[in-house]
Amino acid sequence: MMTFLQATVDGAMTEGTRMGLWTLFTKGGWLMWPLLALGGVTIFIFVERFLAIRRASVLDMNFMNRIRDYISDGKIVVAVNLCRKTDTPIARMIEKGIERIGRPMSDVQSAIENVANLEVSKLENGLPFLATIAGGAPMIGFLGTVLGMVQTFMDMSAAGGTVDLGLLSSGMYVAMVTTVMGLIVGIPAYFGYNYLVARIEKLVLQMEANSIAFMDILNQPIQK
Repeated sequence: MMTFLQATVDGAMTEGTRMGLWTLFTKGGWLMWPLLALGGVTIFIFVERFLAIRRASVLDMNFMNRIRDYISDGKIVVAVNLCRKTDTPIARMIEKGIERIGRPMSDVQSAIENVANLEVSKLENGLPFLATIAGGAPMIGFLGTVLGMVQTFMDMSAAGGTVDLGLLSSGMYVAMVTTVMGLIVGIPAYFGYNYLVARIEKLVLQMEANSIAFMDILNQPIQK
């Protein structure tokens, strides 16, 4: 029995060594194509969102100091122009607050929060789909496993119950290759999603800190 199993493993390893990636891919069946498409979408979403979040996180350390100086000097237009040139979620949030100067503080705070919510929503664009891929790709792989096992038992039934490794290899390839492909797509999508969410949460904290700093500026008496 052990000799038979060893011979089977050795034969599979020898065949796998000779087999190229494309041949292995095609043996996984039609489910490999949607998994490949999901892998491409995962890479696109992660790279695009990573670059967008990194751009949004860039902010001059002296930005709030300059805003404070301009508002203290009554240079509201200059402060607004600075925000527009900076072009980041924090700058757009502060810009909306500057435009509301003169209104009740609650209105200013509400305006800032509304812009902040919109900016966070833009940053999260595509993340729900990435999370869906993280959960769905392994399930598609598991579906391939079930279909492969069904095919294997159908082949065995058609052969009259005779166990022939060559006959069963087709179904086993579908079962194993689709499972591996599903995990290859799902695992990076899962970690990528959580990494991007963590980056967004860090940016949200920065936005909240700058919002508090801006409200403190408005509460300070204007120096004349």
